[in-house]
This record gives sequence, C-alpha cells and structure tokens, in this order.
Amino acid sequence: MSRGALEINPGAEIIPNEPVRVMPEREMYPHLSFKTPFIIMVKLFSMKNACLFVILFFYVSVLSGQYSISGKLTNESGEQLIAASVFIPDSNFAGITDDRGNFKLEGIPAGNYKLKCSYVGYEDLVVDIILNDNLTMDLSMIGTYYKLDEIQLIANRLESSSPFSYSDMNKEEIEEAHSVQDVPYLFRMMPSVVVTSDAGAGVGYTGMRVRGSDATRINVTINGVPLNDSESHGVFWVDLPDFASSVENIQLQRGVGPSTNGAGAFGASIGLNTGQIYQNSFVEINTSYGSFDTKKFGVSMNTGLINDAFQIEGRYSLIQSDGYIDRASSDLNSWYFSAARVNEKSSLRLNVFSGKERTYQSWWGTPEALLSDEISLTDHYYNNLGVIYQTEADSVNLFTSGRTYNYYTYENQVDDYRQTHYQLLHALQLTPSLVLNTTLHYTKGKGFFEEYRVLDNLRDYGLDFEPVNTDLVRRRWLDNDFFGLIINSQYEFNPDLSIVVGGSFNRYIGDHFGQVIWADDIVITEPERYYYDNTGNKNDLNLYTKTEWALNDKIILFGDVQFRKINYTVDGIDNDLIPVSVDTSYTFINPKAGLTYRFDKNRQLFFSYAKGEREPVRSDFIDAIGSSVPKSETLHDFEAGFKSANSSMTLALDAYYMLYKNQLVVTGAVNDVGAPVRTNVDNSYRAGVEFSLAHQASEKFDYSLITSLSHNRIREFDERIIDYGSYETTINKFEDTPIAFSPSIVASSDLSYNLTKGFTATLQSKFVGRQYLDNTGNKDRSLDPYLVNDIVFRYKINPRIIDNIEFSLRLNNVLDQKYSANGYTYSYIFGSLITENFHYPQAGFNFLLGLDIKF
Repeated sequence: MSRGALEINPGAEIIPNEPVRVMPEREMYPHLSFKTPFIIMVKLFSMKNACLFVILFFYVSVLSGQYSISGKLTNESGEQLIAASVFIPDSNFAGITDDRGNFKLEGIPAGNYKLKCSYVGYEDLVVDIILNDNLTMDLSMIGTYYKLDEIQLIANRLESSSPFSYSDMNKEEIEEAHSVQDVPYLFRMMPSVVVTSDAGAGVGYTGMRVRGSDATRINVTINGVPLNDSESHGVFWVDLPDFASSVENIQLQRGVGPSTNGAGAFGASIGLNTGQIYQNSFVEINTSYGSFDTKKFGVSMNTGLINDAFQIEGRYSLIQSDGYIDRASSDLNSWYFSAARVNEKSSLRLNVFSGKERTYQSWWGTPEALLSDEISLTDHYYNNLGVIYQTEADSVNLFTSGRTYNYYTYENQVDDYRQTHYQLLHALQLTPSLVLNTTLHYTKGKGFFEEYRVLDNLRDYGLDFEPVNTDLVRRRWLDNDFFGLIINSQYEFNPDLSIVVGGSFNRYIGDHFGQVIWADDIVITEPERYYYDNTGNKNDLNLYTKTEWALNDKIILFGDVQFRKINYTVDGIDNDLIPVSVDTSYTFINPKAGLTYRFDKNRQLFFSYAKGEREPVRSDFIDAIGSSVPKSETLHDFEAGFKSANSSMTLALDAYYMLYKNQLVVTGAVNDVGAPVRTNVDNSYRAGVEFSLAHQASEKFDYSLITSLSHNRIREFDERIIDYGSYETTINKFEDTPIAFSPSIVASSDLSYNLTKGFTATLQSKFVGRQYLDNTGNKDRSLDPYLVNDIVFRYKINPRIIDNIEFSLRLNNVLDQKYSANGYTYSYIFGSLITENFHYPQAGFNFLLGLDIKF
C-alpha cells in the first residue's frame, strides 16, 4: 500500500482499481456510507484546532494589552517607605512596598488611572498615569510629622520668595562636604566666604569670614537658639567637633537678612537645624584617617518612628590630629542625643549635645620672616629679643622650625573646655492657620587655657614672694551660663498673606578668673586662689514681627521690624589686675523691607533694605584705645538680585551696598588671647556683586562656578603708632583705604564627573584675592592672593545586607600651594619704624581617607 493510502476496515466496500473522476467534496454524502466515519472525524479535528487557535489568539491579545507599574516609594528625605500601600482605587490592582521601598503592580490593562499611595503619618499621594506600556516611577510622600517637626524652624529661615541673598545645604550636600574639618569648611565654596585654621588643617580652632566680616558679625543659631558667645560674639566651632554629622540642613544668609534670634547679623547669618524625623531605623559608622595623624571615629543611630509617635537618635564622635603647625594638636570628642514625640497636631523634642576640646595653642602665628626670603629673620629676632624671645629655647625654636613654627613649647600649653547644650522645642498646631513654637534652652560652658610664663613679676599676681620675678604656670578660666526662652507664632490669613510674630529673652552670666598653679622654687600654698576675678552679665530682649504678602502671582512684598534691648555689665578685677567696670544699655529698632517680582515660576527679581545695629563686645571695652569708649554700630544694607532655575541649571546674581556708621574694624593687632583689637571708624562701606551658576550638563557631568567681586572702603582712618623712645603716640591719617581682611575677589569652582555607577571624581578650586592685615592699604602688610585645588573621589555601593557603604579620598591642596589665610600686624617706633607681620600658614598637600557604613 502506498504511503498515504487509506486503510479500509474489513467488510467495507472495495472500489475497483481503475481511473475515476475526482469531484469536489460535498457537505454530506449520505449515499456513500463507507465515508461517514472518516468525514466526521476530520470535521471534528478541524473545529478543535480552530477553537484552540481562537483561544490562543485571544489570550495573546489580552496579554499584549496588559502592563505593569513598578518603582520605589520614599519620603522627602529619600528614606524608603516599607509596607506602604500602593493601589489603583476601585480595582483589584494593589500591593505593598518591600523592605527597600519597591513596589510592582502587574496585569493592568492599558488605560488612564489614578495611582494612590497610603502610609501612616503621611499625606496620601495620588498620581494620574496613562498606561500604554510598562511603567517605572519613583514616588515621594510628604509626611505630616515632618512638616510639623520642621515648622519650628521656618520663622528664621528664608524661602524661595524671600528678597535676600542666601545659600542652602541639604543633608546629602552636608555629607559630601563634611569629613573631619570643622563646620566653617562646609561653607568654603559658597559666595564671598573665606575660611582659615589656626592649626593649618581645619581641625582645632577655625574661623570664617563672609563679605569680609569675621565670625563676631555672623549670627549663628542651632534650631533657632543662639550659638554666638554673648560677650565676645564669637563662635568657637572647636567646642562642637563633628557637629555637622548631626545637622540635617543649613542656610547661610548673606547681609543683614531678616530678624532672627541672637545678636543679629552684620555680615551673615547661619542657621543649623538638627533632629529630623526618620521613618526607618539605622546605625551609621564613620571613620577617617589622613595626614598629620588625623583620625576620626563616629557612630550614630536612629530608632526611626516607634509606634508612629516616638523617635530617639544619638551620636558619639572622637577626633584627634597633630595639626600642620608644630605641636598644634587637637583631642576632641562630642555626643548628641535627641528624643521626640510627634503627632499631626504637635511636636515635642529634647536635644542635648556636648563637646569637649583639648587643643594645643597655636594662636601666636608664624613670623613673616620665616615665610619670606625678602625679610631678615635675624633682624626680626633682634628686634624682639627680650620681649618675645626670652630664652635659649625660644631662639632654637625660631631658627629651626620653618613655616610650621609654633611659638609655644611648654608641653601643657593647652586650651581645655567643655560646652553642653540643652534644648526643649515644642510646636503646636492651634488651628489649620496658626502654629505656636516655644523653645527653652540652656548652655553650660567651663574651661581654661594654661600658659607657661617666663620671669613674671609675682606681685602682678598678688603674691608676695622672693624672688619677685620667676617662671610660673597660670590658668585662665571661663565659667559661663546662657539660658532663655524663645517664642514665635505663624499665622496664615490666606495662601497669599502670612505673618510671624516672635521674641526671645536670653540671659548670660560669665565668670572670668585666673589661678597660678606652679611657680619655680616657690610652693603655691593656695592653688585655688584667684589672682583676678570678674563677672560679665548680659540680658538680651528681642521682639520682632514680619509679614509676607503676595499681591498677585507676580509681586510679593516683605516687611519686618525688630526691637532689641540689651543690658551689659562687667565688674571685678581683670587679668592685668586693673579694676574693670562696664555698665551699659542699648536699644535698637531695626526695620527691613523687600519686594520680589516673579517673571514666571523659574525666574524672579528681588530688592531689599535692612537695618542692623549691634553693641560692642567685651574686648572692645577692655582693649579700648586710650580713654575712648566703643560705640554701637549701625549698618544699612541694600540688596538686589536675580534668580533663575530649571531642571538642569540654577543661576543667581546678587548685588549689595552695605553702608556702616561707627563700624568696629580690626586695627591689625591682637590681644593676649589672639582676639583682634578693634576701633570705631565713622564712615565705611562694602559694595559688591555675587554670581553663582550650577549646571547639570549631562547625567555624568555637573559643575558650579561662583565669583564675588567687591569694593570695601573706609572713608577716613587714623593709625596710631607708639614711639617707645618718647612714649608718645604718632597718628597717621588715611583716606579711602581698603578694609582689613576684605578681598576684592573671591571665586570658586566645582567640577564633578560620574566615572561609573557610584564612583564620582570632583575637582574643587578656590581663589582668594589679596587681604590687608590692617586698614592702611599697605601691601607690605597683606596676605598674598592664593589658589587652592582639591580633588575628591567617592565610591558608593549598596549591597543587599547593608544600606550603604561609601569610600572617600580627599586630596587637599594637590598643587602644594604655600599660602596663609589669616594673620595680624603691629607697628611701633624704636629709633625707626618697625612693622611685624605674623601669618597663619595653611597646610600644603595633604590627604584624608574616609569610610562610611550605614546599616
């Protein structure tokens, strides 16, 4: 039988093997009975395949019209939200986020939907989506707890519509900028900022200037609580080492700015905020090691929200460094604790943090003769023999040290101080439009600096011993308390009009006293006896109100007025055994006004005027030249600016004119603890422009460019020089001279390139123009301009078992630039005019390795 022939069952009719005509098959062949089973089988088989094909076609068609929605759900801080509900209302498409905040909804037909996210303590998030393909999206929810916890800080914080110049740093930017160095180094790439370090490497005593104004004119608050010392107005960042690790965001306001708590701003205001609510718990370990045997260990923890209401966080840090300058070592530690209770209507937070510093003194600086080939070191030595250089050890130290010279050699020439802060912050949402914030605070500080003195007169210490002149060791103490109450309320009449009314009362008590703890060949029988003792008391009342009114979608008006009442007294015996008595009061009324014009949502223009008044500080009274009494200062600050921002570029251009009356300017000299001596000048001004550009050029490359140009002048200045031959004072008059430490140009750039996923390289450059050490405009009394380049490498990985691991390498001053960022000068006549300049040299090339692990 040939292949393909039909096999016929027995009994069937046999067809003869002869040619037959093939006819088209009909639907039924009832007359051909032998074909009936075959035809029925074929028909059934064909119908089955057709049905299967139709079902398969329908199934594929349905599948090809079904898609998925996936992504990651986080809060405003970038924390993943775990077990949050993600769903399409009125459907069966729903899911929850996993332990990394990821979600995925599948099998959704094409169409238009509303995707809803829900989580306890957060506002529901609803997103309109058009689904015609698989969709991946990252979503962020706004926490009601976050909003209330942070609302305490809004009263003293500028928003995008404010008519003032400012720069912000969020948590991520702070972490990228912070390593071991003190807080001022966070700001060094910002407009008009210059930073300096006594030890040369950013650890220990550090400082900063903004628009030429030093730290005593920069008002600093932590969570709205003043940090500036009430008597000196200074900020001693060394007292709070590694505090930046506990900071969530920072705002630097340039100029007078709006009313704030504290002494008020004459150059800038800095607001540091801590204590953000975190949804999830974590533990973070941070370690660093670098040049000058610099090392850091820090550990922090956060419980996240417990029972949707409570949170506890803490940190401990240890920093040690030998410093770039000889013997300028630092041994620092600090801790931070915070506990919060929050709900949708109120927030209560207790912050307690403390810092302990023990730093070897490097306040003296380095003689310019050690840094310049043009000045004779021998001449400098003989000019100061018997005054500065009193022993053979002093001589050896001077001629063998080089640019890292440190005048002090006594092994315990240290500054030893602890400062502890207590803050209780409460916010209450009284109505949907009214919030009341209340803060109680207390700061305790106590410490001393120890000095070795050569052949001092014992009678200067109230000691009646023989021999009269001997070597001794003394300690000069400061024991101070600062406490107060801060209240402000915010009322929103409508979305276009709001008002803030606030005030504070702060009291300061500072005890200054000294002890002789050792003297050569003499037994000190009463080491606890004070050879000087005086107390400073200060009361500071501050009231203000400010309002913002949007006339329309283009014009926003700002108004602000502040009332300050200060009473300051000092009574007792000063360290030179001279009675000191200060009893003075000041009343200040400071108005501010501004206008913002919005071209559109991305571009705006602003104008503002602000008046600021400030009282002199303690040293202005103690170090007053001759019999002069220091006067309070007045500043009229005019500002204008333009801002433009889109998804990839931000541009800002600010102009300012700061007109001073009785400005207290540095004379160039310093007192016996390294603080600058100041004097009033009748008329002076600062005028300048600040340009900032930040551009995300591509997914891999971004850069920023910042330039500040300024003209800083004193109309008339009298230089006083003592003639030690006749003991008369020579007065030299100057007109239109540059203000000390006010460079006419400050510029920076930041170029960042993402080499691979998680691996970034950044080149940071900083240029600072010439800085004069006094107000004479004499180039021989100035710091040379300098350009410093740093390179930073960062590599971040996210292994499954650990949230984050980051490695960093900082190569600072890669071109080994020799420069000084601070200094002082003094002149006298002894036969001829003699001028002595001292600099604070900064470190050459140095490195810092860092490792950060977050669980």
